[in-house]
Amino acid sequence: MSLEGWQDFLNESRKRGSGAGLERPGYRKRIDRYTKDRNALLNIGGQANTPPFTQKMGSHVTFDRQLEEEVEEETFEMQDELQPEIWREEGLWPEVREQMLEIVEDFLEGLDVDVPIRDIRLTGSLANYNWSRFSDVDLHIVVDFSKIDEDIELVKAFFDASRLRWNDIHNIKLYGFEVELYVENVDDPHHSSGVYSVYNQKWIKHPVPGEMDIDFVTARKKSDDITTQVNLLSWMADSDNPAGVLRSIRRLKEKIRRMRRAGLRSQSAEFSPENIAFKILRRDGVLDTLSQLRYDVYDRQMSLPDWRKK
Repeated sequence: MSLEGWQDFLNESRKRGSGAGLERPGYRKRIDRYTKDRNALLNIGGQANTPPFTQKMGSHVTFDRQLEEEVEEETFEMQDELQPEIWREEGLWPEVREQMLEIVEDFLEGLDVDVPIRDIRLTGSLANYNWSRFSDVDLHIVVDFSKIDEDIELVKAFFDASRLRWNDIHNIKLYGFEVELYVENVDDPHHSSGVYSVYNQKWIKHPVPGEMDIDFVTARKKSDDITTQVNLLSWMADSDNPAGVLRSIRRLKEKIRRMRRAGLRSQSAEFSPENIAFKILRRDGVLDTLSQLRYDVYDRQMSLPDWRKK
């Protein structure tokens, strides 16, 4: 869909939301809800291994086994060197860089809009010394949104939808590390301690090697608390009060968002207990399950019983 098509869709949706008769209801609510929740779901940095709401989890999952597992602390520890299959001395291996640029080019070619790129950046653990087998290739395409349209929120929503679809339908890996694309505005802040310009082949923020003191005990307590709440909400999903369960899910998702934001803004930043707890929740599948649970409960709330089965 082109940017103009996306804008037409939004405008038409707003008209239909206030219409009557044969017009389909609910469009305006969907768009408003998307705009309200987008930052919490999509714009908090390089996160999930897979986009939210894309993987059906089947029946509701309990987490008794996961609660008993210990955190693999070695997956968060600092390495002695940058990932050797990605990096050669102070720069990317040429074949790695070329592949990154081609992936971004293919993504942009699929958009029916001219995108003036300001930079392409690699962030996250693969641009740092805390990489592990769980790391993603977090590629951020830096664009001046104002050069595309004066409605920044419109442009942001367009790119969010486009990159979410791309990440959903593709499973590209560079030497075993999954590629995740993000599109950010030129003024978006970075909380990562390592940022490399793939486009200009230079470090914007060079990571510092060395041991990082991480409070795993606090991180695990925080993740266990949220996991327990998700477990409880899964148990409550079939109750006679789906609206109440949905409110609880929204509150918990907001709590998780605030927790990670506080951690990234603290002195420890990405190594804070709050951000490590977020990574544990993501890796254990708790965040995906909470997202899917929200849809399951909503679908149940909006459905009418089949009278033929009575």
